[in-house]
Amino acid sequence: MARQSYLFTSESVAEGHPDKVCDRISDEIVDLVYREAAATGMNGWNVRCACETLATTNRVVIAGEVRVPESLMKDDKHVKPERFIEAARSAIKAIGYEQEGFTWRDATTVEVLLHGQSADIAQGVDKAADANAEGAGDQGIMFGYACRETAALMPAPI
Repeated sequence: MARQSYLFTSESVAEGHPDKVCDRISDEIVDLVYREAAATGMNGWNVRCACETLATTNRVVIAGEVRVPESLMKDDKHVKPERFIEAARSAIKAIGYEQEGFTWRDATTVEVLLHGQSADIAQGVDKAADANAEGAGDQGIMFGYACRETAALMPAPI
């Protein structure tokens, strides 16, 4: 029997919350990839970056799969971690984290587990059934809204 009603809740987090820190690091990784693509002449439409970030005490883990310029790859399956570590530390520093347990300095370990995009997923994205459409390499449910409460068009924290 189907429920007649239910309660749907959402969490609102402020700057400095681990979820926001991870979003900021992931954004910096995507920016790095697109900057490098532009610098190397790679078509931005060919870039793929499915990046997940986890942060805990003195550790950041960046994982996922990417299609990035060769300059960011160690070989066809593994990225060069140094540039990604630098990007993560830059994001943490920009946020202003400098405390025991989490800092942009070397005390926080940044682990990079990004690898090249699987050929099967790349094929699905690159060759959609309709030549004018794009395939999807990932899926998700996003919701929210933009507003004029802040310069970033995000709602002010409650």
